Amino acid sequence: MRVQRIQAQCWWFARRRAGVYNALINAKEDDAMIDRTQALALLQKYNKEPFHIRHALTVEQVMRWYAREQGYEAEQDFWGLVGLLHDIDFEMWPDQHCAKAPELLAEIGADERLVHAVCAHGWGHNPNSPEPVHPMEKVLFAADELTGLIFAATLMRPSKSAQDMELKSLKKKYKDKAFAAGCSREVIAQGAELLGWPLDELMDKTLQAMREAEQPVEQELARLTAQP
Repeated sequence: MRVQRIQAQCWWFARRRAGVYNALINAKEDDAMIDRTQALALLQKYNKEPFHIRHALTVEQVMRWYAREQGYEAEQDFWGLVGLLHDIDFEMWPDQHCAKAPELLAEIGADERLVHAVCAHGWGHNPNSPEPVHPMEKVLFAADELTGLIFAATLMRPSKSAQDMELKSLKKKYKDKAFAAGCSREVIAQGAELLGWPLDELMDKTLQAMREAEQPVEQELARLTAQP
C-alpha cells in the first residue's frame, strides 16, 4: 500500500505540472459530481468525534458562503463538499493526513478536482500536498485554521456564539499565541497572503461566514449525534 500511495502522489504532481489540472478545475460543477448524502456518509464512517463532525459541517458552510461571496454561487455545492470532506482522514490517520484522503475519497467516486482540493489544504505543512491553485483551494487553505480559532473564541464568550463577536475581539485572540495554540497563525497569515487579502479582511469575512453557518451547523450536528 505504501508503494501505491507514493505512486499516486507522484501521479498527482506530474498531472499538475503538465497543466492537466487547469482543465479539471474549470470543468462544469456537475461533471462526476458526488451526492452530499454520499459525502456525509463517508464523513461519518471515518469520523466519530462530534468535534470533528462539527468542524467538517462548519467548514462546509463557510466554503458555501465564500463561493457566493466570491462570485462562484453556481459552484457552492462543490465548494461545500470540499469543505465537508477536507479532513476525512484526520481522525483515524492523523499521521497520514492528506495522504490517506485519496484512497478514502475513491470509495464514493470523488473526481480529481475534489481530491486535489482536499489534499491542497495541507500545502507547505504536509509533503504529500500540492499547492492550492484555484481560488476555492486558497480559501480552504486560509479559512480552515481560522474557523477553529473563531469557534474556540466563541466558547469563551457568555453567549457561546459568533453572533455578537466583533473583529477586534477576534484579533485579540489571534495575537494571543497561547490561546487555541493548535490553530496555526502561520497558516492563517499564509492563507491571507495566498489570496492577496489583508489579514483583517480574511478574518472579517470568515467571521461573517461563521455567523451565518452557526445555526444550520448546530441543527445538523444535533440531528447527526442524537441518540437513537
